[in-house]
Amino acid sequence: MSQFERIIFVFPGQGSQYCGMGSDLVEEFECAKECFDQASEVVGYDMLELCFRDPQVRLDLTRFTQPALLTHQIACLEAFRSLDSESKVQPSLTAGHSLGEYAALVTAGALSFEDALTLVARRAELMSEFGEGSMLATTLDLTTARTLAEKYYCGIGGCNLPEQTVIAGQDADLDRLTEDLTTNQRRKRAVRLKTEGAFHTYLMVNAARRFREVLEDISFGPLEVGVLSNYTGQMHEPDPDAIRSRLFFQLFNPVRWMACMDEAMDAGIDAIIEFGGGIGEGTSPAEKRPNLEGMVKKALKGRSYEAEYFGAVNAVGIHLLAEQIL
Repeated sequence: MSQFERIIFVFPGQGSQYCGMGSDLVEEFECAKECFDQASEVVGYDMLELCFRDPQVRLDLTRFTQPALLTHQIACLEAFRSLDSESKVQPSLTAGHSLGEYAALVTAGALSFEDALTLVARRAELMSEFGEGSMLATTLDLTTARTLAEKYYCGIGGCNLPEQTVIAGQDADLDRLTEDLTTNQRRKRAVRLKTEGAFHTYLMVNAARRFREVLEDISFGPLEVGVLSNYTGQMHEPDPDAIRSRLFFQLFNPVRWMACMDEAMDAGIDAIIEFGGGIGEGTSPAEKRPNLEGMVKKALKGRSYEAEYFGAVNAVGIHLLAEQIL
């Protein structure tokens, strides 16, 4: 058994992709290469070529970003599991930020990797096709952000921390909102995000309506561990129809990440392991660090809560995790 009693596996969302992602894993872990090969068969293009070299510069396009990140997340997870031959490390909970929720459901046994890829590939296509507007990360609390957003016909795209709220809307509306914020709340910051649309708001309704048809064609198995829902901020219900509906609503409702972390802390988690993606200035996988770590640690600090954080986002991190936790 692991030294930790209640572990949560977490998976990042869009924005944590980079060229070269997974190249270190495939060199060392056969199971990781199998993940990339499986992904290529499902999506119909060379996932290795996309993630490692990206010759057509497509990795940052939503329709390619999301399947690539899911593949990398599961490859990282499988690489770690290959080192944990006695299955000492088992999560009590899983969670993912937006796209990462699909990796969480795979980890929990509710979806096969292939079915999750099918869903994510179509989800990404629809978000790209029907995407309009953009997103703005702010240091506003939710109440203030919502009041400002509604004034300019925008919506809340995510609640990451008590004072880190994402607003999304049409570009012209966000421009006016930003001017208002800069003029009247000078101590608050706002950064425009590089997305292809106002994700997780009412502007995604048309994409969600079409995505519902895809969800209904996929079989969901029983949950082997708890999975936190971005839409509710609470545990997914085990009923497959309930899971489908939460994934449908997730597309055009805010990502309630802070609520998910509150739920995890209430459940008494004592270790957090992040799989997949990576951020940082370096160009090689070894130089990348976990995407969600800073945000999650701020959430823990805000509640004076202690839990160990581990990043398994590259081969170096996976080996270090094995040394520290097995």
